[in-house]
Amino acid sequence: MTSEPIETALALLGRQGTYRVLRALLDGPMRFGELQGVTRLLPRTLSLRLKEMDAMGWVVREQFAEVPPRVEYRLTPAAVALEPLLRAVEAWAEEHA
Repeated sequence: MTSEPIETALALLGRQGTYRVLRALLDGPMRFGELQGVTRLLPRTLSLRLKEMDAMGWVVREQFAEVPPRVEYRLTPAAVALEPLLRAVEAWAEEHA
């Protein structure tokens, strides 16, 4: 049974930490440690969310050829397009939740 795209997207949005990662990366690219500090997610949870968001095409993991190695995560245009929806849900939650 194949789920509808909206169900797949909502399932990921509803997972622990996805919202926090999206909100953090809307401010720009971040390294894993920075994301962990901002989102306050456990490393395993953050790693899982980033992998899931990458698989959905919401996050890009960019590795730089530097010593020591540097990796940054950034939102794709598809994920940035979620910002108005997130803001609308935030406003709704403030009023109704």
